[in-house]
Amino acid sequence: MTEEILRRPAVVRVTGLPTSTLYAAMARGTFPRPVKLGERAVGWRKSDIENWLASRTEASA
Repeated sequence: MTEEILRRPAVVRVTGLPTSTLYAAMARGTFPRPVKLGERAVGWRKSDIENWLASRTEASA
């Protein structure tokens, strides 16, 4: 099975976080790191984003 990769605009849309917050959270180690897709392209595994969202939901419950 192939893992779906989300590009930054999709990650921003799904999480509701602005780009600057995503990168700040990655620097703190609290948001999944992207995978390198090419020389100047990255993307996030959909499962990593879904797991992160689930952990945020659990933490707020």
